[in-house]
Amino acid sequence: MSLVYLALGSNLGDREQNLRSALIALVPHLQIESVSPVYKTTPQYMADQPPFYNAAVKASTNLSPEVLLIFLKRIEEKVGRTPTFRNGPRVIDLDILLYDDTVMQTPGLTIPHPRMHERTFVLTPLADIAQDVVHPILHKTVRELLWQLQEKL
Repeated sequence: MSLVYLALGSNLGDREQNLRSALIALVPHLQIESVSPVYKTTPQYMADQPPFYNAAVKASTNLSPEVLLIFLKRIEEKVGRTPTFRNGPRVIDLDILLYDDTVMQTPGLTIPHPRMHERTFVLTPLADIAQDVVHPILHKTVRELLWQLQEKL
């Protein structure tokens, strides 16, 4: 089993229900170990859209990173996500943040998530469930990354 950390976000429709639906849909292939509190956050890259609800999940899985990504995209479709523009509003967004200590980059998948250390809406819920987890490239804990980012703001 591999240990994975996922980010969940929603800013369209019933945001809480969208997050719940995504969590339930994870269960066939992931053993959820912990879920962060849900945070209401302002959109970071495109301000003219509704606030997001964000959370993080710690889970174990037998899926490879590539198969996990396909599984997450299917859940997004099932919950109601439709194609839109980058950083635009969405019913649900599921991202792989960390997968064990894996470092990989393919055209469709980069692990660890390439911008997680720049996003308080990712690091805040992640710190609730993984504050001492070390980023495999930056060699800092999630807590340290969050502190650094908060100092910049």
